[in-house]
Amino acid sequence: MKIRIGQGVDAHAFCEGDHVILGGVRIDHNQALAAHSDGDVVLHALCDAMLGASARGDIGTHFPPSDPCWENADSRELLRQVDMLLKHDGWSVVNADITLVCEKPRVNPHVSQMQANIAADLGLDSEDISIKATTTEGMGFCGRGEGIATFAVVLIKSW
Repeated sequence: MKIRIGQGVDAHAFCEGDHVILGGVRIDHNQALAAHSDGDVVLHALCDAMLGASARGDIGTHFPPSDPCWENADSRELLRQVDMLLKHDGWSVVNADITLVCEKPRVNPHVSQMQANIAADLGLDSEDISIKATTTEGMGFCGRGEGIATFAVVLIKSW
């Protein structure tokens, strides 16, 4: 068996709106995330980690923002497509560890639903998906409430 580790990072600025989508969960908020797709920084970072581990480039290569077919795309569908690419090459995700960096919205009340969504899309158990959040104590663009960043790490194995 072969194993590989991949990491992914994504960040989006806030814009006008009334909700954000994180880990496939719609969360009421006084702003939205500016993006070509639905702006789900959690799933974008996870897709990049999976693509990186499998040496398949990045999310922008597979779903370019210049392509109108990805406008307002559901990032859960992007995640499922990335998972199919990996499976086509003989890889499967073992586990993922995801960290959100934001002052608001509060993430913890939504973690279990995010885990369930990601696990369902990847054919894993919720226990295989770790999601946590932190703040930057007011420092940087996340600390000033200008946006959200996410870091993801995955372990994949050949089967």
